[in-house]
Amino acid sequence: MDALPQFDLVRPRTLGELVTARATHRDSRLIGGGTDLMVNIRRGIVVPPVLIDINGVTALRAIKADAQSLELGAAVTLAEVAAHPEMARHYPVVAQAAAHIAGPTQRNMGTVGGNLALDTRCIFYNQSEWWREANHHCLKTTGDICHVAPKSRGVCFATFSGDLAPALLTLDAEIDIAGPSGSRTVPLGELYIGFARQDEPVTETRGDGKYFLSLRAGEIITAVRAKNTPGLRSAYDKIRIRRSIEYPVTGVAVALRRDGGKLADLRVAFTGTNPRPVRLAGTAALCGGMLDERVFKELDALVRDQIMAMKTTFTPGHYRRRVAGVLARRLVQRLFAG
Repeated sequence: MDALPQFDLVRPRTLGELVTARATHRDSRLIGGGTDLMVNIRRGIVVPPVLIDINGVTALRAIKADAQSLELGAAVTLAEVAAHPEMARHYPVVAQAAAHIAGPTQRNMGTVGGNLALDTRCIFYNQSEWWREANHHCLKTTGDICHVAPKSRGVCFATFSGDLAPALLTLDAEIDIAGPSGSRTVPLGELYIGFARQDEPVTETRGDGKYFLSLRAGEIITAVRAKNTPGLRSAYDKIRIRRSIEYPVTGVAVALRRDGGKLADLRVAFTGTNPRPVRLAGTAALCGGMLDERVFKELDALVRDQIMAMKTTFTPGHYRRRVAGVLARRLVQRLFAG
């Protein structure tokens, strides 16, 4: 890695100051823990002239969890989420997802906002400058081709790998956003627009691996919130080649509700497979009856249809898609059994 380039550091103390700083410095980047951003700066992937430290903004430090709802500020650390007793009690899928992120050092520094807005990546993008230059760069930087999908017609297939997003998607979470035009609240799923379809042009609502967030210019994620669903059981698991630091083969979040011997509600979401976190569409059709082999066959079909799973350094795409289906099945079986 190269030495850090020169940059200015801005330290706002209020949310208003943060929004103003972001609007003033249009090429700036927000920094909480910097566990992903600083690596990309050292690799020459991004060279922001200004970094805005969010850690001094008290309004972004809220962390609450009880039987009614949860709220996480953007500057809350991943370690705080994983260790919060009420989070583990009422929203285990969120606590477990936070605990699965990288290693203890990264969790002590990394933040909720940073993980929700984690940059997409691939085996060609996340490399040193000299390596990327030798391969003529890629579509996500200054190149004109997506190396992992050379026939993609100008569509970037870099993959999203944040862990909190799929967990929170199974809880129907919402995010609070602040920006120059004011504040707004949207469903978490609307934040991610990385659909990466070769038969569709990239737009503000249907993006790819390069344009994967719907945030407008100068906007900031300030918090994520979700309400508790009585009787909902949830869990998160992830497969990695190396446990603490490796890019995931896949991460899976499952939440379900059982009514006697019947499956009453099922929600399944994935990370590490597509340019966005994917909550499976069509799971409602699997509910209403016993948890039998029919349910698992149809769940496998949904995974095959909706999970993209590009190749990584260690694993081909078809293997990762298969692992995603198997991991989802195991979580469903475990949660249904109680």
